[in-house]
Amino acid sequence: MKNTSELNLKFNNLNLTQSLQNLRAHFNGRIVFSTSLGLEDQAITDAIFRNDLDIEVFTLDTGRNFQETYTTLDETRKKYGKPITAYYPQTKAIEAYVSEQGINAMYDSVEQRKQCCGIRKIEPLNRALAGAEIWITGLRAAQSGYRADMGLFEADEARGLLKFNPLLSWSTEQLWAYIRQYEVPFNALHNQNFPSIGCAPCTRAIAAGEDERAGRWWWEQEGAQECGLHFTGDKIIRRAA
Repeated sequence: MKNTSELNLKFNNLNLTQSLQNLRAHFNGRIVFSTSLGLEDQAITDAIFRNDLDIEVFTLDTGRNFQETYTTLDETRKKYGKPITAYYPQTKAIEAYVSEQGINAMYDSVEQRKQCCGIRKIEPLNRALAGAEIWITGLRAAQSGYRADMGLFEADEARGLLKFNPLLSWSTEQLWAYIRQYEVPFNALHNQNFPSIGCAPCTRAIAAGEDERAGRWWWEQEGAQECGLHFTGDKIIRRAA
């Protein structure tokens, strides 16, 4: 796996388009981008599609997304005329979980919630990332204390690939400026105090002064507010020397 410290320096002062173009030129393998249709991901999708870059774009349809998220997906497909591959949970796994635990079992315990995330998000994500060399994400340092400690490049040793976080240093103001400049479709919930949007049962609007991710799994009082896509308890996703 390549030295992330050198890559972080090499890509540090590039704008979004330059960073994605250089990423494609620097690596020969498969590069994929996972979009949740949030504001950050819409900016990256725009840069990929508008510049016709050879980067695959996919999304995880958990089956419990907001209708506004599906509307954003449809508007994005129509605007750019490019495919966004949808990955779904395994039907039998969902059927077993709901039948045995209940449709809203995520509220019963952290363990149950993580099991739901594992079925609806982690397993489909792992299928989508299989064989990829680079995984592009829309993570920003301003979103949470945990994410503030990340680098542009991170080694995901468990999956055997590198993560690239091109918007890591972006502010919310920079993000909105980009969205407006390029007239990028965005989720209407962002105008209703939803800065971070996940599954409908697990996301609420935030109050003034709250952390951007305070609306995710708000009933859980301890630990990082992550589903496991970018965080694990043993910190398997980290910088490589």
